[in-house]
Amino acid sequence: MLLMTDTSAAARNARTLLNKVPEVTLFFWVIKILATTVGETAADFLATNMGLGLRGTTLVMGAVFLIVLLIQFRTRRYVPGIYWLTVVLISVVGTLVTDNLTDGLGVSLVTSTVVFALALALTFAAWWARERTLSIHTIVTARREAFYWLAILFTFALGTAAGDLVDEKFGLGYWATALLVAALIAAVTVSHLVFRAGPVLCFWIAYILTRPLGASLGDGFSQAKADGGLGLGTTVTSVGFLVVILAVVAYLAVSRRDQTPPVVAAHGEDVLTR
Repeated sequence: MLLMTDTSAAARNARTLLNKVPEVTLFFWVIKILATTVGETAADFLATNMGLGLRGTTLVMGAVFLIVLLIQFRTRRYVPGIYWLTVVLISVVGTLVTDNLTDGLGVSLVTSTVVFALALALTFAAWWARERTLSIHTIVTARREAFYWLAILFTFALGTAAGDLVDEKFGLGYWATALLVAALIAAVTVSHLVFRAGPVLCFWIAYILTRPLGASLGDGFSQAKADGGLGLGTTVTSVGFLVVILAVVAYLAVSRRDQTPPVVAAHGEDVLTR
């Protein structure tokens, strides 16, 4: 009888906390790479084809991103359409941040890479100091979600700067760069699955590396054949990849295959240490 009473009391005092981000599955990485590709080609399309220029594109996409980010914060749980729209937009904004520094202000790619690496490291340090975890499996508070999206922004900006720096220094070309980055991601995956490297560290390294991978694929599909690309153009590439993203996100919304289980915490328990 005492056991039943204790169990009932615990159930009454428990609270269910819903994660705001998806489970990390193969679908996650596929959409992430596609979103990164769109970030590269869409920024070029808006700046060049639509005639907005770098500054106009930055203002328009920055405003749209902030509106969608606010909607994302106001949701109670992970919603595939809203979450991945936020990722697509932040990929565009992250690309534009680096482009503005490089093309607009003349900041070298070496400086941009170092600055964004330090900014990302400081974000992780502050996140750890406040939350005692960098895991994405318990993004259940507004403060933790704010750290998450700030880190995501810096990974896109850092990936853009580092990817452009490698391309500028070594001139490997779109497809060779894509293969090199894919090999690095494979090495990170093996280090985690075989050698048991920390999952949090491996996740964030892979997340950074998917930015130059997606950018190289985007350039490879969109740039002229004379420059080593397939010559599809930014319009066809952007629309094609967006259609694939929409199809995969729609499937996930229906199947719920990337839904994470809720975090159950007793009242008074410090969920921030989870």
